[in-house]
Amino acid sequence: MTGSVPDVGLAAAAALAGATFWRAQARAARATRAHPPEGRLITLPGGRRLHAVVRGQGPDLVLIHGASGSSRDMTFALVDRLAPAFRVIAVDRPGLGHSDPLPHGDASLVGQVAAIRAACASLGATNPLLVGQSYGDSVALAWALEHPAAALVTLSAPSLPWPGSLDPWYRLTARPVGRALLAAARVPEAYVRRLTDHVFAPGHAPPGYLAHLGTDLTLRRSQLLANTAQINALRPQLVAMEPHYPGLSLPTEMVHGTADSTVPLTIHSGPLALRLATATLTVIDGAGHMPHHSHPEMVLDAIHRATARAGLR
Repeated sequence: MTGSVPDVGLAAAAALAGATFWRAQARAARATRAHPPEGRLITLPGGRRLHAVVRGQGPDLVLIHGASGSSRDMTFALVDRLAPAFRVIAVDRPGLGHSDPLPHGDASLVGQVAAIRAACASLGATNPLLVGQSYGDSVALAWALEHPAAALVTLSAPSLPWPGSLDPWYRLTARPVGRALLAAARVPEAYVRRLTDHVFAPGHAPPGYLAHLGTDLTLRRSQLLANTAQINALRPQLVAMEPHYPGLSLPTEMVHGTADSTVPLTIHSGPLALRLATATLTVIDGAGHMPHHSHPEMVLDAIHRATARAGLR
């Protein structure tokens, strides 16, 4: 009888873990049904798949979304604005949206670039114009440092090592116990709404944005784990990339808002623009972290300038 209580406790814990996992899987399935892929699933070498939305005709332009999101951030409005002049390829970064994660828990920029480049190459896009937003800019910069690209446009780019540490959410999930808690927990949609309010501040998300983005899609356990791993791994990669920035020679247009508290202008795009001989920095007074939504015309102007500078017209 002395072993019965622990045995019952272990059985109950196992049953609770199984029920939690089942509920998470059921929520993920519902989210996927509610927000199915808008584009095509491209099979990469090794069998993993990457989701890409392809629209329009013209020079190839690759859109790379930021953290905690998917290509749906770009398909809300920007893709349709660009499609009359470009063949737009808006990707889900590995592990996010409908793209499979990289193997062996890889959260590197290099690994993401390899997957996205392979998908683009299968579409015939080998020297595209790169447009990134937030974390997507870090991916685009890693691409430009190692591989051909016609031009680069950055929107609120995290590009240089920042002082201090990440917020408590990411510091918690940097540890195995934090990742285990994240895997078991259900993150409330209110958290996503607060995060959205923060990244759009001092403005607001456009009407219908969260419904299109799909908060239930971003709150799937697999996406939360992939996103936190990528954010936690970012700073040391920027440290390694920083010395190589002056060697970039492709036409570069940078757009950044003065009120961006997520990726401050004075820490990132401001200093980076001084190191790139081919960079033009457009500063938007009072803009926050999402200029492609708050100031789309200024973003389109930067993209068209980069296109002209690259000789694509």
